[in-house]
Amino acid sequence: MEKNKIAAHASLLVANIIFGLGVPITKLLLDNWVSPMAWMATRCIGAAVIFWAVSLFMPKEKVPIKDLFVIMIGGLIGFLVSQTFTAWAIDYSTPAYVSFIGTLTPVMTMVCAALFIGERISGRGLVGVVIGIIGAMLMVVMNWQGGAGKNDVLGIGFALLSLLTWAIYLIITRKVSAKYSAVTQMKWIFLVSSVAILPFSWSDLAHSTLYSSAWQWSGVLEMAYIVVLATVVGFFAIPFASRYLKATTVSVYTNLQPILASFVAIALGQDLLTWDKPVALILVLLSAYMVSKRS
Repeated sequence: MEKNKIAAHASLLVANIIFGLGVPITKLLLDNWVSPMAWMATRCIGAAVIFWAVSLFMPKEKVPIKDLFVIMIGGLIGFLVSQTFTAWAIDYSTPAYVSFIGTLTPVMTMVCAALFIGERISGRGLVGVVIGIIGAMLMVVMNWQGGAGKNDVLGIGFALLSLLTWAIYLIITRKVSAKYSAVTQMKWIFLVSSVAILPFSWSDLAHSTLYSSAWQWSGVLEMAYIVVLATVVGFFAIPFASRYLKATTVSVYTNLQPILASFVAIALGQDLLTWDKPVALILVLLSAYMVSKRS
């Protein structure tokens, strides 16, 4: 059991490093190689191929039509729509702000659960929501007249929409997700996402620099990182760690992502270190902590 806990901690560390690096790497791809739609289509198709290949070597799980429908609809909302918003957010804004907004996931999930299924919000949770709103508003106000991104306010808006759709996915699939393995769920989610996005991304794929004669290995490796590591490996690592560690422990590791993403983005010249970034980071992390610890 102790070995499993050590392995779980290692998995969490690796997964959150991968996710943290994934934001500035995505920024590199969007700036040089692909459009947001081409990025999303490549990610869906690549992950679908990998998960279906892996499923051939795993025990078969029979999924009733009713549950399969929930998985697919939830996947379209939680992955395809949510991650497309994320790509647009990174394209318009900076990795730092997008990763900061991402830490508000438990806040958005709690609010959606209260609105859609009537879950009660505790006093501590309400204070956490308010602090999170203040952190998000600080980012918007500081970038209202132009920040380091093309349009930071629009990018932050897309990041919030990404959180909203992800929270809805978690609520829709919370009962079904406990019944089946991550591979079974992901192979269907990425399959339906691939089919859904291809008609809207075909032109983007055809005109992407990455898929033209001007391609370079740097772009290929960056995309491989997103598909193989940031998409597939992450979906293996987090469920494994969750089997042996408390949810609060898992959530603590996610705090590495905005710190790492911001550091790398600033080092690459994708962002600038301004006073509002550490203040906003402290506010959104405090908000997520208070909501996660609500009684």
